[in-house]
Amino acid sequence: MSKTTALYPEHESLGASFTDFGGWTMPLKYKNELEEHRAVRGDAGLFDLSHMGELRVRGPEAARFLDRALISALSSLAVGRAKYSMALNDEGGIIDDLITYRLGEEDFLVIPNASNKDTVLESFRRTAEGLDVSIEDATDTTTLIAVQGPRSAALLTSLLTEESATAASELRYYAWTTVTFTDPELTDIPIIAARTGYTGEDGFELYISDNPEASRRVWTLCREAGATPCGLAARDSLRLEAGMPLYGHELSTELSPADAGLAVLIGKKKEEAFVGKEALEKKPAPSRVLAGLRGEGRRAAREGAVLYTADGQEVGQVTSGQLSPTLGYPVALAYLEKEYSDVGTELEADIRGKRYPYAVCATPFYRREK
Repeated sequence: MSKTTALYPEHESLGASFTDFGGWTMPLKYKNELEEHRAVRGDAGLFDLSHMGELRVRGPEAARFLDRALISALSSLAVGRAKYSMALNDEGGIIDDLITYRLGEEDFLVIPNASNKDTVLESFRRTAEGLDVSIEDATDTTTLIAVQGPRSAALLTSLLTEESATAASELRYYAWTTVTFTDPELTDIPIIAARTGYTGEDGFELYISDNPEASRRVWTLCREAGATPCGLAARDSLRLEAGMPLYGHELSTELSPADAGLAVLIGKKKEEAFVGKEALEKKPAPSRVLAGLRGEGRRAAREGAVLYTADGQEVGQVTSGQLSPTLGYPVALAYLEKEYSDVGTELEADIRGKRYPYAVCATPFYRREK
């Protein structure tokens, strides 16, 4: 049976259409996913992301443990900062891509994807054997609310105390701070505000622990300040425009960081050998690489669409694709044979038995104005 988040009553009252995602009943959309998408691109959108995993990693050897568990160097991460990384299996396949926040010298918060949380937790516990570290699954008691869009900073800071508003507005990308809301119901509740997101826009992700009432109050305040509630459909179209990979589409246990073009995440100088390192070192260079595609017209190549050269040679497959609401033309991510992945290469996508022109292009497809 699917779980529900602390904000489920809010979604229900707004008439949300729900879907099961990673074992959670989550809002897919409220009224119109295109309007939700455009609200994030032009104003501010509000997301319930409480289905994401939250793992607290603490102890004298917490940093050392994370250097073993993830491909990046977490021991060098400063308190107050965050890092995007990956967890691999022993064969070098990706079991998840995730974000880690350093809350203290011996205290980290790791955010795996909803559908992969249990797999990551199992891998973490194996890797932690023999180390002075504790791992707590705080998923069910943590609410995660995202405010994303060009007006997100102004909206959020208008709800905070003067000191918190200054701290939040000065946050760098992939950094966090603790904030206090001015609302009387929230003045004694510390909330983590991180300048992170999955939309390609400026924005914040708010972590609220062990307090469903406070979570609902934060959601209400953001909505009353003008943020548009958005579901998973808009979240998916936004991340695709931003060229961000989605686990189960661009990432899987069958793929390595190099396949996804993310070998740059591997920490080159850390002392600890991470899970899967030995297997990665034996893997040949990938023959297929992840690339962006732009289509003509308005017919979108969806996941699974096969890609061909003009003379009919099969050279790849689409992993995510749709008509871009912002750009007005189809975009897609696809794994292509390396020799056909150069920007400008012209291909054809099979869409329901008919082939349509596509060309390899740079990603992200959409880039916000600074």
